[in-house]
Amino acid sequence: MTEAILLVGGKGTRLRPLTVHTPKPMVPAAGVPFLTHQLARARAAGVEHIVLATSYLAEVFEPYFGDGSALGLHLEYVTEEEPLGTGGAIRNVASRLHSAPGDPVLIFNGDILTGLDIEALVDTHRTTGADVSLHLTRVADPRAFGLVPTDDTGRVTAFLEKPQTPEEIVTDQINAGAYVFNRSVIDTIPAGRPVSVERETFPGLLADGAHLQGMVDSTYWLDLGTPQAFVRGSADLVLGRAPSPAVPGRCGDRLVLETADVAPDAKLTGGTVAGERCTIGAGAEIDGSVVLDGAVVEPGARVHDSLIGAGAHIGARTVLDGAVIGDGARIGADNELRGGIRIWCGADLPAGSVRFSSDQ
Repeated sequence: MTEAILLVGGKGTRLRPLTVHTPKPMVPAAGVPFLTHQLARARAAGVEHIVLATSYLAEVFEPYFGDGSALGLHLEYVTEEEPLGTGGAIRNVASRLHSAPGDPVLIFNGDILTGLDIEALVDTHRTTGADVSLHLTRVADPRAFGLVPTDDTGRVTAFLEKPQTPEEIVTDQINAGAYVFNRSVIDTIPAGRPVSVERETFPGLLADGAHLQGMVDSTYWLDLGTPQAFVRGSADLVLGRAPSPAVPGRCGDRLVLETADVAPDAKLTGGTVAGERCTIGAGAEIDGSVVLDGAVVEPGARVHDSLIGAGAHIGARTVLDGAVIGDGARIGADNELRGGIRIWCGADLPAGSVRFSSDQ
């Protein structure tokens, strides 16, 4: 296995305001852009050439990663002029692939944090002779996902979109967002128009008698599509619950980047990250949270399961619980923000103006 496609073109609407200025794969998790973790894990599995299918804020990726040599990779970038969906994005980058028609090509969604055994997925694909192989994972409540039932040999038998009734839930196996395609299959995806692999390509292949193989891997898996999930994923990387060779430091209760200024009596726990050039004042307590580059947390503030955007300012004694503070926002002293509240980039809340907010 030498090449892969990474789908990183989504707008990250559910993650706003984190994605107003930054594409979702570039939002820092455990001290580096989330995409860094995916690239590092692919390289560790033997991948050498990766094509990034970009769209939203596409200009951000190449200046940061360049040609990929710093990660031991050869990276290329292809930008969609109009959104093409997952299948359309795959087809749109096909000309940059080097594989022969029968060779396997790895494909990853750019918002999944996983401990998937990549090499095992490729081995499954080869040994079963599949046209496409899918990473499947099991979830307790599959109603928000597409179900993928398989037979006793692991061969996919159907694709069932977001069941709601108990009768419709025939399996707990879901599409986990990583695939191996034979190169020849990629070339059959229609070019120049939006295509969904989940709703069009996979069901169409199944109807045509193609061999689609599922491999259940129930190691760590998390869809980082919401701010709460993103904060949790970052903490799990720091704590070592989610594997990545790209975490810039030893796993533990906290990750403080080199240029961060953290008061000696500030308490950082639960996988908290203190980003570059951020300042955390005396007596502050931060648990399971992300403080991005250049942010300021004043003395006595208490922060739990929250994300503080780049350059944001959190006033003294302010309480954040499950909050998302956009880049450059200023939260005055003695505020209390809870329950999933999101504060937009550049917003300014005076001291003591908000005591509590429930999820909207």
